This record gives sequence, C-alpha cells and structure tokens, in this order.
Amino acid sequence: MTSYDTLLVLARLILPVELLDCFDIVEIENDAEMLTIHLDEQNLPPLSPTVHSLESKGFLPAVYIRDFPIRDRKVTLCVRRRKWLNKETGSIICNTFELTAQGTRHSKEFASFLKGLLGE
Repeated sequence: MTSYDTLLVLARLILPVELLDCFDIVEIENDAEMLTIHLDEQNLPPLSPTVHSLESKGFLPAVYIRDFPIRDRKVTLCVRRRKWLNKETGSIICNTFELTAQGTRHSKEFASFLKGLLGE
C-alpha cells in the first residue's frame, strides 16, 4: 500500500462519506486552531444525454463547510465544484451534491450530531 493509499484510508474515516468518491484533496492547511481541507471535484462530467458536448470551464466559487473538530481544532472543508459548458446550448451546468445540512454550513453528519446534542 502506498503512502497515498494509506492517507486515503485515513481520510475516508475522517471526512463525510460521499466526499472522496467525487472530490480530491488538493491541500491541507493546519494551524493551532484550525484544520482546513481543500477539495476539488474530480474531472468527471455530469451525467447528461449531451455529455459528449460538455467542456470543463474551471470551478465555481469555493463553499466552506464546517465539520467535526479533530484534536481540538475546528475543521473546515473548502469545496470547489466544477462547471461545464454545454457547447450545444451555451449553458453552464454542474454536478449537484448535497454536502451540507439544509439551512446550514455544517456537514450533514456534524449537523445531525449537533441536533442530537442540543435535543432538537
């Protein structure tokens, strides 16, 4: 097992389940109070009948998601989704991922934990 594979196993235990299926870790910032994990969507076009006419056009603005603290550090996931140009229609499309709990900037798992902790 390579060191990358080992880190991927660890990341799968720490990060929300669906993230590493569609996103790659591109950077990790670590200081005394905060751990920021930067993730970019993999270069996989959305499932579309016109998939052959899609061209990658970079990324949408990053979304910041709060996740479970690790070793007394706040954890923020900085997630960038790709945008695609449909060359036939000229429209921009992107994959949709439900990474946050509705109405929050928390991961679904972290929001569920907080809801249970606060008894809501």
